[in-house]
Amino acid sequence: MSESRRAKIEAMLEAEPQDVFLRYSLAMEQHSDGDTADALELFAQLCAEDPPHVPAFFRSAQILADQDEIARARQFLRDGIEQARAQQDLHAAAEMSDMLADLGQES
Repeated sequence: MSESRRAKIEAMLEAEPQDVFLRYSLAMEQHSDGDTADALELFAQLCAEDPPHVPAFFRSAQILADQDEIARARQFLRDGIEQARAQQDLHAAAEMSDMLADLGQES
């Protein structure tokens, strides 16, 4: 039986614990495995880094929206848009702006 993708990522992280792409990939695998709380925690860590990892904001918002945590999703989107613009990632800023508009106004 082959080693799972998650186990491979975890093994690579032992050698490179600060690798942003590996940590983002692990969070994606955690979410796929149903470990949503752990995934959101890891995404939040990536958002708090310098520089923040812009895709982590978007993915966090998507997960939170799926869980009907709309206010938290909106906050990740607002923060992510700001960071994306600061990093000149206008495509990501536009995607997050679209999602924010889709979520509608706060009630």
